[in-house]
This record gives sequence, structure tokens and C-alpha cells, in this order.
Amino acid sequence: MDEVYRSELNRDVPLPAPGEFAPIAIGPLRVWPPVVLAPMAGVTNWPFRMICRKFGAGLYVSEMITARPLVEGRDKTLKLADFHPDETPRSLQLYGVDPYYVGEAVKRLVGEGHVDHIDMNFGCPVPKVTRKGGGSAIPARPALLASIVRAAVQNAGDVPVTIKFRSGVDDDLLTYRDAGRIGQEEGCAAVALHARTAAQLYDGEADWEAIADLKRLVTHIPVLGNGDIWEARDALRMMRLTGCDGVVVGRGCLGRPWLFRDLSAVFEGQEPENPPDFGGVAAIMLEHAALLTEFMGEEHAMRQFRRHATWYTKGFRGSAQLRQALTSVCSIAELQAALASFDSAEPFPPSAMRVKRGKTSGRQRVTLPDGWCDDPNDATPPVDIPLELMSGG
Repeated sequence: MDEVYRSELNRDVPLPAPGEFAPIAIGPLRVWPPVVLAPMAGVTNWPFRMICRKFGAGLYVSEMITARPLVEGRDKTLKLADFHPDETPRSLQLYGVDPYYVGEAVKRLVGEGHVDHIDMNFGCPVPKVTRKGGGSAIPARPALLASIVRAAVQNAGDVPVTIKFRSGVDDDLLTYRDAGRIGQEEGCAAVALHARTAAQLYDGEADWEAIADLKRLVTHIPVLGNGDIWEARDALRMMRLTGCDGVVVGRGCLGRPWLFRDLSAVFEGQEPENPPDFGGVAAIMLEHAALLTEFMGEEHAMRQFRRHATWYTKGFRGSAQLRQALTSVCSIAELQAALASFDSAEPFPPSAMRVKRGKTSGRQRVTLPDGWCDDPNDATPPVDIPLELMSGG
């Protein structure tokens, strides 16, 4: 049923010609298909990554780990930085605002043989972070950004370092050109642009033209595009329209981990398979919940899984009552009983791939520290932000 995978937006998008796209070269890594799982705070822990990996190859990045508590050996941070024993390559996203702690964190990760790739977050739009000068505020101070990236690269050895950032703070303060230039000059293996500003949050459409502009400016390392990859053919459209070297997938895979199977298929020149019916989705949900339980224990796992349950079931006809029940499940047995109450043969609706999932909080006014943009050569680090206030970019 080809229509399931092709909205009107993608109806006329052809499959690739042989050799049209190439693997992404990120240091010694060769990523094929050219697809990266976006780091998402509280989402892309190893259970979620393992579920996604079952459906297709690519690069699967951990949720964000903050540098200072990692250096200080705090248990919560060390646990978040865990990988499954079978996970390879091991890709970790690191957040830091101080070159010293970033350098020490990278030194520790690399020295312990913990990672094969480090990505750095300069895109967090959370107000409590940006008003302190963190997250997506950092690229507005190019000298500070350069010093942080330099500290990571110089301590990473042969482990490739990449950076991910937004278009800017708002439409009047676009920073992606400086961020891309600094990434290339300071020795990053690739750069990734979420083509929305911090003010935009996750609202509206991503500005793919900004990705094309960045690709014209950054010519020596791969440029990855992030924003609005809901269906596999969206990736083909983005790469053809912008010339970028690969795509970063965020909200599009929430509750739809088979999107990676679809992406693998189209980059091999094949039509995606039909999506699973509700019975198939329920089986994925139970496996995901079991892995989360292995990771954090059943009580915490089920609490975290509730939002995943909403994403998995969103779009199925008549599923509103089921979602209401899923928000209160406290055990895998209760989850299994709730899922058994719904028709396992219910087909996945064609429109459900593009149903918005994840963060949809509209726009915001971004506040920066007083005088933050007065001197682009000021490399003074801001105050470190507690992990619990952070979010993905």
C-alpha cells in the first residue's frame, strides 16, 4: 500500500538513482544510510536506541550528557551515559559551557574507551538555559563556542567530534553561519543544523534553505540537516533541495521507529514495506517497555514509557480512550492488558506518519544575559546549567 508512505508532499518524489547518495564520512565512521538519530533528552536512552536499531542502520546518538557532572562522577549522569553491550558504534552527545569541563569530560570518555563518536549540543532552546548563556545562546558568542569546540577536539584523539546547533536565537540573530565555520575550522568531523531558531522552538516548518546556505559555506566536512523528516521520502527531498550530506531524524521517529526501516529502504532504491498494524505496534511497545524496565526498573520505566505509549498509538482510529488508559499503567502486565483491549488488526492510517509528536509548545521570546552579544571575542563561560533544566535542541 504505497499511499501509506507517500503524502501529497512526497507523491512525486522518485527513489534514488544508483550512486546518487553516499555514506557520511564522520572521521573513521562510514554511516550508511546517511541517517542519524537526533539526541533527545529523556528519550534516546539505550532502550529507545536499541528499538530503533532493529529497524535500520545509521548512527544512533545518546541523549544529552552534561560535562561537569560527568567529570565529577555523579551516578545519575554516569547511568545516562550507559550503552547496551551490543551497541556499536557508541555515539554520545555532550553538553558543556566551560572549555575546562568539556575537555576533561572528553578526556575521560575517550580514555575509558567509552565512545566511538562525540556530538556536542549547542541548540538547547529552554528559557532557563538560554537566559544564563547556555544552549543555543552559545553560538551568539563565537569566541566562546570556538574555545569549547577546541577543547573537545583536542582531547578526543581519533574519536570524531561533531556539533549540532540551531539556525540562531531568533530571526534577528542568526548564528548558524558562524557555528558552521567554527566547527570546520576547529576540526569537527561534521556539523548538523536544526533549521529552526530557539525562538521558534518546534513550531512551524524548518527552514531548509538555511541548510542549503550552510552547505555552500561549509565545504570540507559533511553538513547534516535536521527538521521535518516525518516520512522516508522527506529525507530524499531535503538532501536534493539542500545538497546536505545526510539527515538527522528527531520527532519523526517518536512512536514510529520503523521510520528507520523505511529510510534504509529508500536509500537502497526500494519502496518501504507496509507499516505494522496495531498488533505489530503493540509488540514493539511491549519490547520497548521491557528494555526500559531492564534499564531503570519497572516503576520508573513505566512512568517514562507513558509518553512513548501516546506517541505509538497516536493516529490509530478510535485510540483516544486507549491512550487515556495508557497514561496510568504502572506495570508491564497492566500495559499488556490495556493493549489487548484494542483491535490488533486495526491498520495504521496513511496520515499518521505526519501527525505531530513530541514537543509542540509554539514560539517564545528568547532572553539572553545582559550584554551577551556585545563582544563576540568574549570567551567567558556562563554559569553551568543543572541537567534537570536541559532539553534537546
